[in-house]
Amino acid sequence: MRTAWVAKRQNDTVRTQMFYAKQGIITEEMEYVAKIEDLDAELIRSEVARGRLIIPANVNHANLEPMAIGIAARCKINANIGSSAIASDVQGEIEKIQVSQHYKADTAMDLSTGGDLDEIRRAVIGNSKIPIGTVPIYQILHDVNNKIEDMSIEKMLEVLERQAQQGVSYFTIHAGFLLSTMPKVAKRKMGIVSRGGSLMAAWMMHYHRENPFYTAFDDILDICARYDVSLSLGDSLRPGCLADASDDAQLSELKVLGELTLRAWEKNVQVMIEGPGHVPLNQIERNMKIQREYCYEAPFYILGPLVTDIAAGYDHISSAIGAAVGGWHGASMLCYVTPKEHLGLPNAEDVRAGIIAYKIAAHAADIARGRKGARDIDDEMSDARYAFDWNKQFELALDSERAREYHDETLPQDVFKDAEFCSMCGPKFCSYKITQQIMDNPESMAWIAAEEKNAALAN
Repeated sequence: MRTAWVAKRQNDTVRTQMFYAKQGIITEEMEYVAKIEDLDAELIRSEVARGRLIIPANVNHANLEPMAIGIAARCKINANIGSSAIASDVQGEIEKIQVSQHYKADTAMDLSTGGDLDEIRRAVIGNSKIPIGTVPIYQILHDVNNKIEDMSIEKMLEVLERQAQQGVSYFTIHAGFLLSTMPKVAKRKMGIVSRGGSLMAAWMMHYHRENPFYTAFDDILDICARYDVSLSLGDSLRPGCLADASDDAQLSELKVLGELTLRAWEKNVQVMIEGPGHVPLNQIERNMKIQREYCYEAPFYILGPLVTDIAAGYDHISSAIGAAVGGWHGASMLCYVTPKEHLGLPNAEDVRAGIIAYKIAAHAADIARGRKGARDIDDEMSDARYAFDWNKQFELALDSERAREYHDETLPQDVFKDAEFCSMCGPKFCSYKITQQIMDNPESMAWIAAEEKNAALAN
């Protein structure tokens, strides 16, 4: 779809959506986003120009269907996929990206650390219509045989360019974690839980030099501007437990990310900010407000946050609770957590569970924000339930297959698709049916009408 759109801009030195938006140009990607978000195209353009909304759309990802991340748009969700040094399989990653799209993830991050990383990424992008993000430090380390001391700025930039050429639409760059922050990390219960953050800490402490992503930030921006790669400014110091939430280390990094945001916007590079990991429920709203203040309302992309530390095996639920509250208070995209969080590498079924938990959280956030039309599908579901329209209920459910599967476990025959009961209540105890019988009784309705009349007269 985008081949012809991008071809028209091939001679432009800068080809980012922010560049065109600042020129007053509404691109085809902006038009497309406006239609699917049911918003005015000029609003989309102005929000992109302002930096409050991004359209991650690498010029080399031709089969990508544009989408928007920002407070003006629907709350989005990201699915993390990727191989590890323990398990790496190209076909397995293709299956994960297909599952991610089937259950309607809005973006996916390829976090592969094992196997042929270029081949895995090529396959994922080739099978994806949604934007793909990466954490380039994983490949940088992989390409120097896991020797942190061999990482150089030149190698970092070479990997970024290679991934941009492949069609990666956003990079997570851990550029806001500075050497001066290390003493604050030492005071934490759990130190650094970000893989990228820990790698940068190891490099900085080995050389006693500043974070190379920070010192080479202008060079990184030049690469992003050429290919329209958005930056997801990583939270190296996100809290990994409730005890570390909202501490000096986390907030010090957030201030630096605000500085980097302004630098990126000067070069027309789109930016979103990554947010905390483990945060008590009562601190989530404050975290959302601080980010908007420190980072000039750039879209906030949050991992969870997990609202308790003891939900191992069920962290997709613990984190979806925090994600719903974060989305309600202004987060633009929610990074899903699977049941395997803290325990192991997710498989395709774990991806499904994480996505559905986060689709629920994002939808709940849109309803809480009062977004136009957000509750329409809920009202349709209510009507279908009251009418015992089982097939309509399956169709409207976020996971249609699971809804049908659970219904059919006990009542699989087609005749029960028209039944006015389910296996929970049976034909005698269905509250819907009892209520309908009351409402269908003329005497009942006459009494209700009389009561309404008496109440009106009393008032």
